[in-house]
Amino acid sequence: MKKLALITASLALLATPVLAQTSTTTTGNAPADAKFSTVSKDEMFSSKLKGMNVYNQKDESIGEISDLAIKNHQVDALILSVGGFLGMGDHYVAVSPSSVNVRYDSKANKWLATMNTTKEALKAAPEFKYPK
Repeated sequence: MKKLALITASLALLATPVLAQTSTTTTGNAPADAKFSTVSKDEMFSSKLKGMNVYNQKDESIGEISDLAIKNHQVDALILSVGGFLGMGDHYVAVSPSSVNVRYDSKANKWLATMNTTKEALKAAPEFKYPK
């Protein structure tokens, strides 16, 4: 749970780099109001999160993270693509970031996403439609 909170905070900071300040001084020709941050090699990036398969407790693939919804500088929802095959018939659902456990598996050397639900429950969930 702490890892998810850290990832959520990191994603929020990545989405709003002007708020990710670690220093109030700048060097070179950067504007005086520009702030910079140091990123460590073990941080999660949204580019790694998007497209990640989500598995359930039975190790079955139940969906794919297709997008992030950000509100008030924080990740408000993960948009999952469920039920489709080869991009056809996809159904999108918005789930709370706290319901998806994202962790790094050092043995497999990769990030994993798990959720305690079934594919059928996600298919039956209210459909998310992008605002126009």
